Amino acid sequence: MTRIKRGIQVKKRHKRLLKKTQGFWGQRKNIFRRAKETLLRAWAFAFRGRKLKKRDMRGLFITRIGAAAKQNGMSYSTFISGLKKADVKLNRKMLSQIAVYDQKAFATLTEIARG
Repeated sequence: MTRIKRGIQVKKRHKRLLKKTQGFWGQRKNIFRRAKETLLRAWAFAFRGRKLKKRDMRGLFITRIGAAAKQNGMSYSTFISGLKKADVKLNRKMLSQIAVYDQKAFATLTEIARG
């Protein structure tokens, strides 16, 4: 029986990983060992970054809603609690879009929250 050497498969695996590290600095882009550890670390940062992005965006939405509520004479917390009592089911992303692009509709929402 002939001996199987895995050169082709290893070369293919290395090339696939090195293709993902194009644009990295120094040995991190062209030496397999350095590239692999850097890529694993980059993927870890990317995973964490996707979670942080959601957190940051929610904070932005809340800031926008709070500013628009202040213009209509309400605080953010009373506005949100008023909407919950009025059974208005709009998430913060949609509320912030309304606050930015349609002030009249947002003013109507503040009246609903008051009432």
